[in-house]
Amino acid sequence: MNQALMDKIESEQLRAEPLEFNVGDIVKVHTRVKEGGKERVQVFQGIVIARRGRGLNATFTVRRISYGQGVERVFPVNSPNVEKVTVERRGKVRRAKLNYLRERIGKRAMLVKERK
Repeated sequence: MNQALMDKIESEQLRAEPLEFNVGDIVKVHTRVKEGGKERVQVFQGIVIARRGRGLNATFTVRRISYGQGVERVFPVNSPNVEKVTVERRGKVRRAKLNYLRERIGKRAMLVKERK
């Protein structure tokens, strides 16, 4: 298929307002979770260590430290289950992927300079 045609089809399914955050930011991701017949909103807070893809395939990875263990979650940008993403703190980084944070322990694992 032609790429222009694919982009036209995908544009109907994209998020109406784009998510405004970058790699290095500390964000809260509000996701809808269905448990049985009920639906609730769950919040996952952490640092954005990667963004990849474009269009419908775009994803971002959020990492946090939970009880001394590193936990990463990959969220699709255009998923209807991702209700909203709020930026808690802007980070200043010089890389597109922050994989080096995986090897750090304790407070250093979340250490990124704050953007002013």
